[in-house]
Amino acid sequence: MSTFLKGTFILAGAAFAGEMIEFLVNMVLARELGKEGMGMYMTVLPIIFLVATVANLELPVSISKFIAEHHRQEHRHMMKHATIFATVFSLGIFLITFAIVSIFPFFTHYHPHLRWAVLIYIPIVSFSAVLRGYFTGKNNMTTIAISNFIRKAFQLTILFVIFQMFQFTDVKTSLFIAICALIGTEAVILLYFFITYVTQLNVISRGYRPVLSPREIRKKLLGVSLPTTGLRLFNAICNAIQPFLIKYALILSGMTISGATQHFGMLTGVAMTIGFFPAFFAHSLLVALIPAVSEAHAKNKEQQLQKLLLQSMQLTFLYGIPSVLAMYIFAEPLTNLFFHSNEAVYYLQALWPYFIFHFFAIPLQAYLIGLGYVKDALFHTIWSHIVSFSLMFLLGSQASIGMTGIIIGMNSGIVVLTFLHYVTICKVINVSFFSLKKQNTNLL
Repeated sequence: MSTFLKGTFILAGAAFAGEMIEFLVNMVLARELGKEGMGMYMTVLPIIFLVATVANLELPVSISKFIAEHHRQEHRHMMKHATIFATVFSLGIFLITFAIVSIFPFFTHYHPHLRWAVLIYIPIVSFSAVLRGYFTGKNNMTTIAISNFIRKAFQLTILFVIFQMFQFTDVKTSLFIAICALIGTEAVILLYFFITYVTQLNVISRGYRPVLSPREIRKKLLGVSLPTTGLRLFNAICNAIQPFLIKYALILSGMTISGATQHFGMLTGVAMTIGFFPAFFAHSLLVALIPAVSEAHAKNKEQQLQKLLLQSMQLTFLYGIPSVLAMYIFAEPLTNLFFHSNEAVYYLQALWPYFIFHFFAIPLQAYLIGLGYVKDALFHTIWSHIVSFSLMFLLGSQASIGMTGIIIGMNSGIVVLTFLHYVTICKVINVSFFSLKKQNTNLL
């Protein structure tokens, strides 16, 4: 079995176990925090994730790409300057975040020490990102998989033990404990990465005169990190806008505010929650593909690039088609796990194109990043959201269409995204759109 396939299956196994543990974590939180506490938790969580997205600057992607493309002798030199860069950058983000949370009352209704927990999270995320990128670039997917499992297992253990040992009457205190457990898991991962990295220092070349200067290293890292971070931030902004757009369009179609909110809840809280569950395999492909494609591209291994694309598409077919079929056939019993709703059943079944094309779009995006076409991936994402949002608003606001128009817009957007990714990749590596085989460029 190839390194790519082995790494993918290792990551997928750990991701599946992590999804199961995540379900238990949510059960513990729901029981201990209650409706109000869970609402506060889900409100502050996007802010924490946004801070983490900025703090890590997508260094796992850029560093893994650098490691895969360059000789082992350059790795120690790169890691040294990447760590220095992460230190300076995290300090800057720390100060900016401190100023923002001091001026704007984001955490007014939360525990007074919550903002300090979020600030401590910044350097932890930054340094963890550097080491995560190193292990990903070295194709050490076992370490990445173990870290992903430890993250969920540690969070569940800490929450269960603390809430069993102590009874908190104040929701703010319980919520603070839950957030600290989340942040503490990243600190444990950082410690695990550091210990593993130190034990592997002997395999990183010493006494080698580096070819690349610190400025060149920063330029290479930022050349990938900045557009990739822009891609993540753009998606985060669109995800924040989408709920308001959908509900506004439904209100224009004649629904009440309450009715629009309920339908949106069934769409995202039930149908999309079920539909996105198999995506853990797609994200495993994403992590494994970036260093594999980067290395093959750097060494001009055209056959390997073709093979990686073919394998990623085949794997997506193997798990994606059965998953979507199962969700379509068993839509009613699956949605009944949440609550009985004919609308939720219809939404889950009508969104089958959205789910299957989403499964394909994730590894294709990773492939583009590996080839160095991050900006193309960003532009594709922008165009797909323009199509999706336009159709959702135009069709969803029609009284005769309503939610069906919303779903048409979502399905259309993801089809556009997947098609643009796929066509660009086929053109770059010069393979046929239909067979994925090398095209004959010789003119007769």
